[in-house]
Amino acid sequence: MRLTEPLIDRLAEHGWASCDTLIPCALRDQLYTTAHTLWDTGHFHQAAIGRGLTQTSNTTLRGDAICWLDRHTAFPPTENTVTQHFLDWTDTLRHDLNQALYLGLNNAEFHFARYPAGAGYTTHIDQHRDAPQRRISLVLYLNPEWHTQDHGELIMYKPDNPAHVLESLLPMPGRLVIFRSDLMPHEVAPCLRTRWSLTGWFRTDHGVF
Repeated sequence: MRLTEPLIDRLAEHGWASCDTLIPCALRDQLYTTAHTLWDTGHFHQAAIGRGLTQTSNTTLRGDAICWLDRHTAFPPTENTVTQHFLDWTDTLRHDLNQALYLGLNNAEFHFARYPAGAGYTTHIDQHRDAPQRRISLVLYLNPEWHTQDHGELIMYKPDNPAHVLESLLPMPGRLVIFRSDLMPHEVAPCLRTRWSLTGWFRTDHGVF
């Protein structure tokens, strides 16, 4: 049985799933250090809401700063090695999702996210209107420790009743959460200390192989 099989089974049944032990601890620690280094060297920028001509920046609604990463991003050698290792790891997860659920995922996009104390992200769905390419959302938490009183929970809401909380997930070290981008309303509750994560989407893009 693949290590990802229970996670994928829960995703198929509930539209979301989480696991605290899937990613190697050493890789999580390296990603945390890399995120700090990229923040200190000016690679982050304030996140926006929406897309295209409607894209705006509003820290009241969304307070994180982000740093995109992909196979072609020109990071320093050490940071580049770590991010490429992460992308290899996500390629394996994407393959497992395709094999189990026949999703046709053929692309991905990821960014580091840094929420300063007091910041959060109001309730939203990840799949943009008239842009169905994002299929599966992924969040990986990087802080080496986190406590209940630090808050910053990922709050998952019931799809047919966005006022009903399904689960409130603390950003515990190495916790991985995946969910359907088109289905699951979710919110990032304001945190009381700096909160680091990796966020991204597995996609179905035409013309990408």
